[in-house]
Amino acid sequence: MNKSLLCLLALIPLSLYESRADVKMPAIFGDHMVLQQEKTLPVWGWAAAGEKITVTFGDPKEGHKAEATTRADGKWQAELAALPAWTAPGTLTIEGKNTITIQDVLVGDVWLCSGQSNMEYGLNKDLAADAKDDQIRLFHVQHQIAIGPREDVSAKWLVCSPETLPGFTAVGYFFGRNLRADLKRPIGLIESNWGGTPAQSWTSIPALQADPALSHYVDAYKTIADKFPGGDAEYATKSAEADAAYAKWNTALLADTAYQETLKAWHTAADQAKAAKQTPPPQPTPPIPRPPGAAGGAGTPSMLFNGMINPLIPYSLKGVIWYQGESNAGYAMEYRTLFPAMITDWRNRWKAADLPFLFVQLANFMAPPKTAGDNSAWTILRESQVKTLALPKTGMAVIIDIGTSGGIHPPDKTDVGARLALAARHVAYGENIVYTGPMYDALKIEDGKARITFKPDSIGGGLVIGSAPWHDPLAAPVSKTDLQGFAIAGEDKKWVWADAKIDGNDVVVSSPDVPKPVAVRYAFANDPACNLYNKEGLPASPFRTDDWEAAAPAAAPAVPSATPVPAK
Repeated sequence: MNKSLLCLLALIPLSLYESRADVKMPAIFGDHMVLQQEKTLPVWGWAAAGEKITVTFGDPKEGHKAEATTRADGKWQAELAALPAWTAPGTLTIEGKNTITIQDVLVGDVWLCSGQSNMEYGLNKDLAADAKDDQIRLFHVQHQIAIGPREDVSAKWLVCSPETLPGFTAVGYFFGRNLRADLKRPIGLIESNWGGTPAQSWTSIPALQADPALSHYVDAYKTIADKFPGGDAEYATKSAEADAAYAKWNTALLADTAYQETLKAWHTAADQAKAAKQTPPPQPTPPIPRPPGAAGGAGTPSMLFNGMINPLIPYSLKGVIWYQGESNAGYAMEYRTLFPAMITDWRNRWKAADLPFLFVQLANFMAPPKTAGDNSAWTILRESQVKTLALPKTGMAVIIDIGTSGGIHPPDKTDVGARLALAARHVAYGENIVYTGPMYDALKIEDGKARITFKPDSIGGGLVIGSAPWHDPLAAPVSKTDLQGFAIAGEDKKWVWADAKIDGNDVVVSSPDVPKPVAVRYAFANDPACNLYNKEGLPASPFRTDDWEAAAPAAAPAVPSATPVPAK
């Protein structure tokens, strides 16, 4: 069933709640679910106006209870008092004119895993083969675009096993597996992501309206929404029609033997070019014009928040992990406004100002720098991510060492999940551990050299020349004896590659070509060779000491593309 038809069908149950007396629950409440420990637990659903609802966890007579009365709009919400961790299967019972019994419920920590394709990147069957753990539960939200805020999603809770795990977010799973090993408590993972999507798609309209710098996204949303005066029902119908036209076009192309042979030859030539670090030839043009998609799509501001985040609120969470940014790199300076606005929006919606929010800094990608001091889009996007750490209860996993030049999806998701888990142990659980690699703190010029100091809590056991846990076999090797990735400039703003030496907990940077340095950059390129770590094996985040103009557009296009965004 295509996603547009799912969107259309998802509208139907909500229209029935007003005409039926039966108690109904959203999909987030179901067998095998995990409830968040040590927090008040909102439980909600729909029933006839005025209907009394009783929610019980545990024994029907002696369990934890909460009550609610259904409002005139057919909605009710009860709040269970905070529960301790509960590793034995429990039962959640909802009683009104009918009774709903939800079985095999655990109480532990629930994490929302969101972003674009690097979060969506699914675990394969080989890696899932040994993944049987009935204390990890999975909830995979299906793609859903919505013009207005929706109240439910298409998904169900599953027990983690080699059969249920393939296709589930690899980063999310490895993150959860690491937390399970450390915390010894149940872990619930909610996957809600969509490949190729920008942060504005995941931000509500009120949040975008609140900041004049982001108001152009509101205009973009209205441009699309105004095309569908019938709201989500009309949008779903037209999207289904567009999907059907696309499927017909795709079937015709697959049946075109000559074109398929041409495409096969192009793939071979493109792979050979990438292996030789050359520019691939242009992809052949299909002989049949591609039909237009429905207006808008997954890139439209707020539509993924409406369809895939709003229905989860206010389900109690421990925190959020986020891997996204690639689709905002073209307007990377704006991201330092947009991304914090999105985080604050989610926290406000969940009424949890201290909700831990952990994210992945963009990996190295594309081509090694040809000149020193590059300040292209991805470097500025990474810098915007660092600036987002000014928000409380945030943490960042640096993966500048485990990307790949030839693909936007680094294959090593194990270490991404492990580094996010380290950040969680510090930010969300308060453990006094080294959870990040060296983070730039200050610059001091002395005797024609630049001394770089790092934030004390990021140094760990000391600075070292390190190596990545995984290295792209097609990439040039990184030195194991000399620091790489440092550039230096004087007042003329001309960058040159620099000599860099570890001096205690500092790095001293210099070049005979720059006798009076004023600025330093490290790993400031799309795909840098860099090797500064702490002794705990965590890489230093890219940084620059200057604030010179960045070579990146300031804002996104006014109206998003109508072209459907691929999932992966």
